[in-house]
Amino acid sequence: MFCLTYEYKLKPTSNQIVIFEDWLEQNRRVYNYALAERKDWFRSRSCRIDACSLPCEYIIPADVPRPTYNRQAVALTAYRQTRENLQQVHSQVLQQTLKRLEQAFVSMWEGGHGFPRFKKVGKMHSFVFPQLGKDPIQGNTIKLPKIGLVRFRQSRPIADGATIKQARVVKRASGWYVMLTLQWNVSVPEILPHGEPIGIDVGISHFVAVSNGQLFPNPQPFKRLERQLKLLQQRVSRKRLGSNNWRKAQAKVSRLHERIANVRKQYHWKLAHNLCDWAGMIFAEDLNLKALAKGMLAKHCLDAGWGQFLNILPQCCFKRGVYFQKVDAKKTSQICPNCLTQTGKKPLSQRVHSCPECGYTIDRDVAAAQIVCIRGLAAVGHTVKMLSEGKFIGIPATKESPSF
Repeated sequence: MFCLTYEYKLKPTSNQIVIFEDWLEQNRRVYNYALAERKDWFRSRSCRIDACSLPCEYIIPADVPRPTYNRQAVALTAYRQTRENLQQVHSQVLQQTLKRLEQAFVSMWEGGHGFPRFKKVGKMHSFVFPQLGKDPIQGNTIKLPKIGLVRFRQSRPIADGATIKQARVVKRASGWYVMLTLQWNVSVPEILPHGEPIGIDVGISHFVAVSNGQLFPNPQPFKRLERQLKLLQQRVSRKRLGSNNWRKAQAKVSRLHERIANVRKQYHWKLAHNLCDWAGMIFAEDLNLKALAKGMLAKHCLDAGWGQFLNILPQCCFKRGVYFQKVDAKKTSQICPNCLTQTGKKPLSQRVHSCPECGYTIDRDVAAAQIVCIRGLAAVGHTVKMLSEGKFIGIPATKESPSF
């Protein structure tokens, strides 16, 4: 199976917007109620055996099982029969909200994320239709269950042979969008190492340095619009909280944040396609992005969006048939790519790599990218000499890496 997600802008009527807003609010209440039920159960099991704190603990019988998705979905079906507002919402949409809560707890247990929190009014921004009817796309309209035909801007055609598996309606500052998950019943072969290799090194002064010597600038979208964002936020702070003028000013701030995110994402996609035009193998550093986002240069790291770019690049490589792999990021700026001699740690102000052993001089970020390329070639069983001779070997059973 092969899946892709296409995003289109919706053009709902005023009545449909009212329905969308109501569904978001009902899903928010279901989410908060299910989360409160789980928190009460956990708190009732966290008190000591020889003491019970009545102000903060809840008395729940010991034989009551832990609330899970299946149990809460059964309870929601029964509770939905007594509430007219819940009956107006599609049952599968509410079930997907419970699945969303279940996934939040799984991410907490297995992914190291925080405990799920309650959602305030207006903080639920999407709901999901897990399945659509037959032929949901009719011209420039899409048929959503219990809502009907909704106009949308078909900015890209849907490929032949694709089956629409689900639709997610998303509310943003610029309007309403639908994200269609398309599925093809085909098997995509695994991409093997081939062609010209390049290594990349992400940074702040230059967003990406390539092992062939190319440097791409850092657009810094947040820094460019930071002053404008500050002025808009000051206007929000001067408005009475909850008033219509406050909502209008807050909407301007949200639209500017969305503009910053769109500029950054567009640059990442264009750069990813540009790199795929040059090579058949791309190697990147396996960075600890969480630690970088908490360091001295956290603001600049988050503005660059390395995590988003390193998620987009593998997707682009997969579409373009380019092999992608991450390599160890340790000491990439402390090794000479020409003689593999350790030159020691360099301060951030030193932007030129100059080897005291062989005299090799090059931009510091380009040297790090060349080390990334060397490590990537070793990881897939290639050497620089083999590539220069035009030889190709498959990935060995045991991968060896050079001793740095």
